[in-house]
Amino acid sequence: MWIGRSSFTSLVVGVFVVYVVHTCWVMYGIVYTRPCSGDGNCIQPYLARRPKLQLSVYTTTRSSLGAENHVDLVLNVEDFDVESKFERTVNVSVPKKTRNNGTLYAYVFLHHAGVLPWRDGKQVHLVSPLTTYMVPKPEEVNLLTGESATQQVEAEKRPSNALDEPVSHWRPRLTLNVMVDDFVFDGAALPADVHRYMKMVQLGKTVHYLPILFIDQLSNRVKDLMVINRSTAELPLTVSYDKISLGRLRFWIHMQDAVYSLQQLGFSEKDADEVKGIFVDTNLYFLALTFFVAAFHLLFDFLAFKNDISFWKKKKTMIGMSTKAVLWRCFSTVVIFLFLLDEQTSLLVLVPAGIGAAIELWKVKKALKMSVVWRGLRPAFQFGSSSESERKTEEYDTQAMTLLSYLLYPLCVGGAVYSLLNVKYKSWYSWLINSFVNGESQQQPWRQATQLGGPGGGQLPRLRSMCSLRARAGHGQWTVHAARGRTRAPAPA
Repeated sequence: MWIGRSSFTSLVVGVFVVYVVHTCWVMYGIVYTRPCSGDGNCIQPYLARRPKLQLSVYTTTRSSLGAENHVDLVLNVEDFDVESKFERTVNVSVPKKTRNNGTLYAYVFLHHAGVLPWRDGKQVHLVSPLTTYMVPKPEEVNLLTGESATQQVEAEKRPSNALDEPVSHWRPRLTLNVMVDDFVFDGAALPADVHRYMKMVQLGKTVHYLPILFIDQLSNRVKDLMVINRSTAELPLTVSYDKISLGRLRFWIHMQDAVYSLQQLGFSEKDADEVKGIFVDTNLYFLALTFFVAAFHLLFDFLAFKNDISFWKKKKTMIGMSTKAVLWRCFSTVVIFLFLLDEQTSLLVLVPAGIGAAIELWKVKKALKMSVVWRGLRPAFQFGSSSESERKTEEYDTQAMTLLSYLLYPLCVGGAVYSLLNVKYKSWYSWLINSFVNGESQQQPWRQATQLGGPGGGQLPRLRSMCSLRARAGHGQWTVHAARGRTRAPAPA
């Protein structure tokens, strides 16, 4: 049996090591690009000629730019220096079509100075939507007075089902980058990620690639979005620019593709935003350290999870084990899952919490010796009987929890009433779930305190004496492991 456990653990650790090494190799392949070694098939950078450039940003309601008269110029940077960082805020006129739940696009041109972009054969441009569709976040109100969180009455009344329909939201930030490395690419080994951003021109006998323009979509966060109302005539747009290296550009392209893949798999924009925050709000070196720490945490968490499942799978009796601790842990896990569901938490957090809640329900079934018997289409639940030793364990646990309930329950009820009077919620259900979560956080340390024990009186001898947690002479002492919802007790003498 021990050999089997050791082999499985070694297999898991081996797979983990292979995964970490493979991930490091893939990351190295992303940030490293092999330069051109010869002269025959090399692609030279156009920026090496140091041309005078101009940056222009236009807005339009059309996804494809057909004519000059359908665009509005919102930003024009003459004598644009690709090495100089800047940030400017401009007011953008919102067309009526966009205010009526439409879309607005930004066209970013990098072209020669003094030449209109659509008349410049060596211009590069990208398009980015300045709006996105999202369901508005429900407004929080005081459940007793009905007062809104903003304490304002909107001039326009929305339909009753407006909160269920996606509406246009404004993206107030447009982040631009230009790859400034004078890198010579090998035409026979162009990276696919960069290739789709490259535009080639033939100058004499040499092929050049025009400046690589990049729009950083990872900087668009859900928390910055603004609802577009029908009365909104102008909205602010912050245009920021910074140079970018080739390695960082390739890494950023892969991250954007990964976020896009999540959305294609059914993840909402809010779920994808959680992933964006990992890369945008964290330094890349610290991100690499976080990856290794998270990887080892995942390994240890999996091994601990495996051992916990194995323990409960083999457990046949509840001698020396606290059934109430198992029930409380199951209740708290389910409540936390419902709280995360009510807060519309990302699926990256919600799915593991749901799996954990299902496991805790399975533990309750084992602890109560519950079995389900189907009588036609109607299920019937049957519970096993408890032995004398199991009843003694439950008696000690009940005495401890009864005494603590005189203190904890009034605190929980008082906290729920206070939050009802002073805190705003989306609904009564939201208040109820938040009250359960707050009450659980108050009870957790106290429940653990009643379960401390040890030879010679334990860490809390007075509390154990009050609760009669010391077993009678000849029956030893018991200790509850609150983290796993189980108790360890020596065999009776």
